[in-house]
Amino acid sequence: MKRALSGVVGACLLAAASLPATALAQSPDLIPRKLIFGNPSRLAPKLSPDGKTIAWIAPRNGVLNVWVAPVDALASAKPVTDEKPRPIMEYWWSPDGRRIVYAQDRGGNENWVLYGVEVATGAQTTYTDAEKVTVRVIGASPRVPGSILIGLNNRVPQFHDVYRLDLASGKRELVLKNDRWAGFLADWDLNLRFGFRQTPTGGAAVDRIGPDGKAEPYDEIGADDTFTTGPLGMTADGRTLYVRDSRGRNTSALLGVDIASGKSTPIGASEKADVSGLIAHPTTGEIEAYGVNHLKKEWVPVAASLRDDVAFLNREAKGEWSVLSQTLDNRMWTLQVDRVSEPVTFYLYDRGAKKLARLFTARPDLEGRALAPMGTFEIRSRDGLVLPSYLSLPPGADRNGDGKPDQALPMVLYVHGGPWARDNYGYSSIHQWLANRGYAVLSVNYRGSTGFGKAFLNAATREFAGKMHDDLIDAVNWAVKEGIAQREKVAIMGGSYGGYATLVGVTFTPDVFACGVDIVGPSNLVTLIESFPPYWGPMLELSWYPRVGDPRKEADRKDLLARSPITRVDQIRKPLLIGQGANDPRVTQRESDQIVAAMKAKSIPVTYALYPDEGHGFARPENRTSFFAITEGFLARCLGGKQEPVGGDFAGSSLKVLEGADYVPGLKEAAAGRM
Repeated sequence: MKRALSGVVGACLLAAASLPATALAQSPDLIPRKLIFGNPSRLAPKLSPDGKTIAWIAPRNGVLNVWVAPVDALASAKPVTDEKPRPIMEYWWSPDGRRIVYAQDRGGNENWVLYGVEVATGAQTTYTDAEKVTVRVIGASPRVPGSILIGLNNRVPQFHDVYRLDLASGKRELVLKNDRWAGFLADWDLNLRFGFRQTPTGGAAVDRIGPDGKAEPYDEIGADDTFTTGPLGMTADGRTLYVRDSRGRNTSALLGVDIASGKSTPIGASEKADVSGLIAHPTTGEIEAYGVNHLKKEWVPVAASLRDDVAFLNREAKGEWSVLSQTLDNRMWTLQVDRVSEPVTFYLYDRGAKKLARLFTARPDLEGRALAPMGTFEIRSRDGLVLPSYLSLPPGADRNGDGKPDQALPMVLYVHGGPWARDNYGYSSIHQWLANRGYAVLSVNYRGSTGFGKAFLNAATREFAGKMHDDLIDAVNWAVKEGIAQREKVAIMGGSYGGYATLVGVTFTPDVFACGVDIVGPSNLVTLIESFPPYWGPMLELSWYPRVGDPRKEADRKDLLARSPITRVDQIRKPLLIGQGANDPRVTQRESDQIVAAMKAKSIPVTYALYPDEGHGFARPENRTSFFAITEGFLARCLGGKQEPVGGDFAGSSLKVLEGADYVPGLKEAAAGRM
């Protein structure tokens, strides 16, 4: 008999049966998964440059597309795109305001194709090639309203040549044949001014590009500062270069550099966090405010003209706010406001009148529901680092208001991807869903997370499955000690690096977690790095090789394997659920296939869900909802939380259950025909 039936699953069933009845009693009525993970109603409103028209993303025949309307007549909105079956996730107004520009890939393969649609006529133009080419937008400017700069790797897969694209005709003009730069910065006339490349020592070089395309060295950044130092943009007059710079300090400061003389002027900084986020004037490019995000986001005005706006929005928005678009005259903005325990809401802000007008909310069906608040905590690692962290609890679980539950709960440790990314304070669909099911949900900014200074980031160098994982274990121990989590009832879950952390959790520390949910997580660091797309090549010297390991070197290869869950499969003793997109170019299907095969060879149970039309994550709501329906049943069996019946949550999804349908309650019956 397989270990799952006699030990792993049996242990989870026994633990769930023994869970105190009061532990989950305070959680509210179940919110249907489709209201949390289905399509939002409307989101991402952006004003046209002249402010007369507004666009947003909303469903059209069940797929997210771009809609437009006169700014004073939202009810007359019409769709201008008709994408099927994958949603549009991001779009831009062309500088002349005549077109919506957006990028789409096929099935999550990240070979982005650029499209444009004329708002007045609906005429669509395909600007770039679809096969084995990915596009990057390099520059756009109101000074050149009919054109943009794009990069295409259609000549050499590793590098993006630069083209000037005429948006009306779709014609491309080669600007620069590129064989060395990973990225570029253009001025407001769409002339390339700077190129960025890695150095042999793991640092970065900034080259100044002349009108003839010839380049000369401008600046060099050491390996310790590459993630926290670099150019951000230029003023319209071409005289000032804005940079963030951590050289000579820990956190990155915002500087203005006179391009001609090289003299730099400090603009702003924080001792706790890097400068992150800018508000610049739309026609001058001058920075008017910058953001700092330690536990929560704060805006710091630079220009006197914005001080009243920042003060007004801090007072009236009643939550964290960010600017989504600005008119060219900078009078009208669209804002996103996040109040955590409400669905994200969008506003039109009239700066002159100091007036906020509500546009719409992303998920109106969640308004009035009992949603979870989020608490902020600073957890100490065993070697003294401060780990900024976020905790969500079921509504009603914290009656005394100290941010911790009245009694310990089953907990899900939800680990962010990247790893060079971060968790943030704000509304989280994952946190809301899990808290609604009766779990405490903890997200930890482990070392290597970005935004907290270079010392915190660099402390993660060569620490995959080492101190980075220790931080997660320290957070679990903290949660248990503080009466937040039940020691035997902690699950680990995450995507990308969070999926890797999950696999590390069940292999390197198998006694800490009751179960794990791995979403597109790598199982073998050698095969992961060797499978990265060719266009990642110019950046590997800056990130993966020095900070994780270089599989071309024998010693590094051995170390990478030692830090890979695939080498410790025999340590798995707890239930594991894996979700994978078949077209993922970052963490390929091989990463999931190989650990599933290794577990099968050792008769270790695993549940494996594959989505043939997805990539690095689940973009289609049908797929997203179906996977979280599986996850909910999996966690309910392991931790004892509430579970909504699957019902029709698999309808329309591409789900293939390749292994272990028997190990999740109701999955075999619901997924009949998908195995």
